[in-house]
Amino acid sequence: MFKNLREDIDAMIARDPAARNRFEVALLYPGFQAVLFYRISHAFWVRGWRLVGRAISQLSRWLTGIEIHPGAKIGRRLFIDHGMGVVVGETSEIGDDVTLYHGVTLGGVAPSVDSDSQRDQKRHPTLEDGVIVGSGAQVLGPVTVGCGARIGANAVVTKDVPSCVTMVGIPAKTVQASKAGPEDQRFVAYGTPTGDIPDPVARALEGLLDEVQSLRARVNTLEAPTGGGDGIEAVAPEARGDDEDGTAGDAPKGEC
Repeated sequence: MFKNLREDIDAMIARDPAARNRFEVALLYPGFQAVLFYRISHAFWVRGWRLVGRAISQLSRWLTGIEIHPGAKIGRRLFIDHGMGVVVGETSEIGDDVTLYHGVTLGGVAPSVDSDSQRDQKRHPTLEDGVIVGSGAQVLGPVTVGCGARIGANAVVTKDVPSCVTMVGIPAKTVQASKAGPEDQRFVAYGTPTGDIPDPVARALEGLLDEVQSLRARVNTLEAPTGGGDGIEAVAPEARGDDEDGTAGDAPKGEC
């Protein structure tokens, strides 16, 4: 346990340039303190001392502003930056080297009726290794966020997220996919790249405009005159079956 706590502290120092030493992190970082309380409460929870586990998690919530249910499963080197308002539900699963910012919710979407049928059911998200969830983001329901994915600030995720992509917006949409593997992903603060990232709505509108331009060009081509002034070919009266005076000639009997 102490080895894991040291790893947690070192991970926070590696990802936060404001952290200067282990003593400062252990004493003053609510994210580390919340993880420490979680480790203790989870140990009671899995041994059947669930009331004690909940009591410890509630104490952690009062002291840190971070609510982690003792039934959640959390891997190594979790970093909760700032932390105020973070909520991690009972059936959440968090892999190694995950980063959560303040205001993040790993919640459920089931209505608060017929609670008995929902007990011991998977209701909360799974975050695989290396995921970053930006401030204010909501990841809801039993969805899976793939390795190395980035969830931008204030995004709302309700569907599975592939590995190594960046999601933004409400509902969250993919704006950037990385060719690098999960182990090669660069750390991105708040899960949101600061470079020139495309707007998915603007990209969709541009695609529609391109399609309209293409269709308009095809219509113009079809309507363009091919010989005469009005585009209708001249046909001789004899070919139409008309007499020279313009009246329609009699069709042979028995023929149409």
